[in-house]
Amino acid sequence: MEDFTNNTGQAREQLPGQAPRPAGQTLGIAALITAIVTFVIAVIPCVGLIAVIPGIIAIVLASVGLSQAARNDSPRGILLAGLIIGVVATLISMSQIMVAGKLGDKFDKQWGGEIENVFKDVQEDVLDGLEDAKIDIRVENGDDSVHIQVGSGRDDRRRQLEELEEGKTVGTNDTVDTNN
Repeated sequence: MEDFTNNTGQAREQLPGQAPRPAGQTLGIAALITAIVTFVIAVIPCVGLIAVIPGIIAIVLASVGLSQAARNDSPRGILLAGLIIGVVATLISMSQIMVAGKLGDKFDKQWGGEIENVFKDVQEDVLDGLEDAKIDIRVENGDDSVHIQVGSGRDDRRRQLEELEEGKTVGTNDTVDTNN
C-alpha cells in the first residue's frame, strides 16, 4: 500500500535530462490546436455552423489550463492564444448560425407560398400526363401473339385488360386493338 499522508499534490521529481513542464501547457497545446481547427472550420460557409462544438471544447481546455497555470505561476502564452482563437472562432460560427436563421426566415416569408404552389403545379402536371398516357402491350409466345393498345379514360379497354389478366382467352394469333 502506498502512503498518501506525505502526498502534497506537487509534481514528482524530474528525471535526469528531462525538462520541467509548466502546469497547464499540455492543455494549452491541445486548446491551441483545437482552436485553430475550429477557426478553419468556422470560416467555411455553411460548414462553419458546426464549429461551435469544437470552439467550446477549445475554450474549456484553455480555461482549465489557465486555472492550473495560475496556481503554479506558469507561463500562460499558449493558453491565452488558444482561448482567444477559440472565442473568435466560436463567435464566427455563431454569426453564421444567426445569418442562416435570418435567411431562412426571409426565405420562408418571401418565397414559402410560391414554392409550395410550384410543387403543386408540378404534381398536377405529372398526374395529367399519367392520365393522358397510352399503353401498348404486346405479348408473343412462338406463333401466338396478343397486342393491346389502350388509351386512358376508357372503361371498355380496362375491362378487356382485366379479362386478359383473369385468363380468359381472346384467341390465338388474335390481335386486340382497342384504339377507336
